[in-house]
Amino acid sequence: MTDTAGATLGLTSAEVAERVADGRTNAYTDATSRSAWSIVRANVFTLFNGIIVACFAVLLILGRWQDALFGLSAIANTIIGSVQEFRAKAALDKLALLHAPTARVMREGELRDVTIADVVLDDILVLRAGDQIAADGVVIDSSRLQADESMLTGESDAVDKQTADEVLSGSIVVGGEGTARVTRVGADSFANKLASEAKRFSLVASELRRSVDKVLKFQAWIIGPVALLVLNAQIFVFGGWPEAISSGEWRQAAVNAIASVIAMIPLGLVLMTSIAFAVGAVKLAARQVLVQELPAVEGLARVDVICLDKTGTLTEGEIVFDEAHPVFRSTSGTLSTLEAEPVPREAPSGWEQVLAWYGAEPDANATARCLAAAYQAECDLEPDARIPFSSARKWSAVSFTGAAEGTWVLGGPEMVFQGDAHKELRSRSSQLAASGRRTLVLGHCPAALTPEHVDAETLPAGLKPVTLLTFRESVRSDALETLGYFASQGVDVKIISGDNPQTVAAIAREVGLDAPSGFDARELPDDQDALAAELERHTVFGRVTPTQKKAIVQALQSSGHTVAMTGDGVNDALAIKEADIGIAMESGSAATKAVARIVLLDGKFEHLPGVVAEGRQVIANIERVSMLFLTKTAWATVLAIVFGISIMQFPFLPRQLSVVDGLTIGIPAFFLALMPNTRRYIPGFLRRSLSFAVPAGLVVGLVVWWYAWAAGGAGIQQEELRTGATLILTIIGLWILVVLSRPIDGWKIVIIGAMMIGLILVYAVPLARTFLGFTDPSLITTLLVIGLSIVAIAGVEVVRFIHRRYVRRHGGTGDY
Repeated sequence: MTDTAGATLGLTSAEVAERVADGRTNAYTDATSRSAWSIVRANVFTLFNGIIVACFAVLLILGRWQDALFGLSAIANTIIGSVQEFRAKAALDKLALLHAPTARVMREGELRDVTIADVVLDDILVLRAGDQIAADGVVIDSSRLQADESMLTGESDAVDKQTADEVLSGSIVVGGEGTARVTRVGADSFANKLASEAKRFSLVASELRRSVDKVLKFQAWIIGPVALLVLNAQIFVFGGWPEAISSGEWRQAAVNAIASVIAMIPLGLVLMTSIAFAVGAVKLAARQVLVQELPAVEGLARVDVICLDKTGTLTEGEIVFDEAHPVFRSTSGTLSTLEAEPVPREAPSGWEQVLAWYGAEPDANATARCLAAAYQAECDLEPDARIPFSSARKWSAVSFTGAAEGTWVLGGPEMVFQGDAHKELRSRSSQLAASGRRTLVLGHCPAALTPEHVDAETLPAGLKPVTLLTFRESVRSDALETLGYFASQGVDVKIISGDNPQTVAAIAREVGLDAPSGFDARELPDDQDALAAELERHTVFGRVTPTQKKAIVQALQSSGHTVAMTGDGVNDALAIKEADIGIAMESGSAATKAVARIVLLDGKFEHLPGVVAEGRQVIANIERVSMLFLTKTAWATVLAIVFGISIMQFPFLPRQLSVVDGLTIGIPAFFLALMPNTRRYIPGFLRRSLSFAVPAGLVVGLVVWWYAWAAGGAGIQQEELRTGATLILTIIGLWILVVLSRPIDGWKIVIIGAMMIGLILVYAVPLARTFLGFTDPSLITTLLVIGLSIVAIAGVEVVRFIHRRYVRRHGGTGDY
C-alpha cells in the first residue's frame, strides 16, 4: 500500500487479519532473562549439594541423625543463592521500553485506538504531542512533527520529522503532529532490539565469588578420591571389608568417612559471603541506594574507571536560564555588550516583555520555558502572527503591535544572523558556547510578519540583534565533591555523552575534570585496541552512539580496567549492562534501571563514595573470614589424607566437627563479616587467603594427626580420643580466630570471649557432653592436648608472621 488514498484510509480489516495470521504484529514476547527452572537447577542441583544430600541420607538411614546438622547450612546456601538470582531475574523481566498502553491508528478511514501488541506492519500511526511511538516507521505526513529520541540515541535536542524521515519506537512526540507508516514491528523494532540485548542474563563479576568457585572446583576434583581413601582406611581399621561388614562396624566407618568429606567443603564461606553482600545491600538501601544484584556491593570497590553520561549524572538533565547579553553597535562600529556600557537609547523597547511572553507561551519548548523564571513582567501582548519553532531552522518568530511593536525572532545566532555583517555576533556566541552554555539570540525588526512570511517560514528584512541569551544545564551540586573523591582514590573518570563534545567538555571542567577539549566520537576508530588507545588519551567524548558507549566499556575492559558506567537513558542501557558495575538514576528509563546493578533511588550522585566504602568493607571482611574457612578446608583435607594413608581411625564425629565449625568459624565469622573496615582494595584476594590458609591448615592437620597417633599409642579409648581431638582442634581454631582478628579491640573482645565461654559450656553442660559424645579426659590426654596445642599455636604464629611479610611484598598493607 503506497498510494496517498491508502495512506489516508489505512489498512482494511482483511489486510490486518492477513498480517496477524503471518505473525507481522507488534506483539513482543521476548524470552525472560533466565528461566526459573535454570535458576533452581543452578543452585540446587550442584555437585556439593549432591554430596551433602547423599551424606545426609546415609546418616539418616544409619539412624545417626545427630551427625546430620551440616544439612542446615546447605539448605541456607541454596535458599540465599536462589533468592539472589530470582531478584536479578525479576528486575530484568520488568524491562519494557514501551509504556504507552495503546496506539492510535487509521484503519478503513477511521481513527482507532489499539493495544501496542495489535499494531501490524504497514499500519498508519497517527502521532500527536505526548505520544510514545509504538513501532518503527516512516513519516508520510508532518505538521511540524518533532520527536525526542534522547532515551534511545543520547541526543538531547528534539528532532524535526519531515516526510520520508524515520521514526523510532520508544521515542516521544514532543511537538506537532503527523502520520507514519509502520515498517518494523515486534522483535525487529529499534526499542525491542535494544531491550533484547540488554536482557541477556549475566551475573556481576565478583572476585570473591570467582575465588570461592575456584576453591570449590578444586575440592570437587579431589573430594571423590579422598573420600574413597578415607572410607577404605576406616574399613581396614575395623578389620577389612569382610570383617567390617559382618560385624556391622562398616556403619561407623561410613560415619567417619562422611565426617572427613563434609569438613572439606567450605559451605559456610558461600553462606557468609552472601550474608555480607545482603547486609551491605540493606545498609545501602537506608541511604536510598538500591542494590539489584548483591555482589555489586563488592564490585564498585574494585572499579578503577568510571564512565559517566553527562545528562542525569553530572547535570540535573534540565536547562536553566543563565544570563542575557544585550548587543548593539558602539560609535566605533564594533560589537559591544552591557558588560561594557549601558544599553543605548536606540535599543528597541519591550524586549524584556517579549522574553516574558516567550517563557509563558503555552507551546514553548523546554529552552524557552526557562525564560519564565527570569522574565516575569506582566504584559498583555497578543501576537498578530507567528512562526512556531522548528529544530530544522532553529528559530521562531512572532509579531506584536503596541508596546513591543514589530517582529521578534528567537533562535540560534548562526541560523538567524548569517553573512559577513554578523561575524562578530557569531564569534561572541561561539565564545559563550565554548564555556558550555547553549546560546540563543533575540532579534527585532520594525516590520510585521505577513501571511507570505508565515507560509514560506521566512523573516522580514532589516532584522537586528537585541540580546544574546545563554542557557546552561544545571550541574549537580554533589558532582564536584564526588568526582574529587574518585580522583583521590585513583579512579579515572571518562565522560561519554550524546551531546556536543565541547559543551560536554565545558561542563566537565566545571566539575573539576581536566578536559581542555572534547573528542568527537564520530572520529573514534572501530578497532578495539585503537579505541582503547584513544580512551587513554582523552577524558571527554561527545556525539557518542549507544553502540559506541558499549564499545568504549569493552575497550576499557580489554585494557584490564574494572569499569563502572552510570546513566539514565535507554541509550545507556547496553553500556550499563556490559560494564562491570552499572549504576542508574531512579529518574532514568525503566530499561536502564532494570539492567543496572545499582540504582540511586533519590538520584544523588553523592552516594557513590558511600557505595565504594561499603564495598571495601565487604571485600576486606570477607577476606578475613575466608582465611578462617579456607584454613578449615585445608586442615580437613590434610586430616582426610593423612588418616587415609596411615590407616588410622578418623578422630571426629560429624556432630563434633559441626560444633568446632560453629565456635571457631561460623558464629564469629558472621560478626566479623559485618564490622567496619575501610581498608583499600588490592587485587589478589585468593592468593593472599591461601598463602595463610594452606600452611596454617597443614600445621593444624599434622598436629591433630600427631595427637591421634600419640593417644592411640598410649592406649586411650576412642571416645576419649575424640574428646581430646575435638578439644585441641577447638583451641587451635580459636587461636586462629584471634590471629586473624587482630587488632583485638571493641566488639572483637566480646565475640572471641563468647566463643571461649561456649567452648567451656559444651564440655561442662551434661546434655551437650552426652549429645556430642564427650568424656572426661585423663591426665595423659590433658597433657597431650596442652602440649600439642602450644606447638600448633607457635606454628600458626610463624605462618602469620611469614604471611604478613609476603603480603607487604605484593603490594598489601600490614592489616591483611
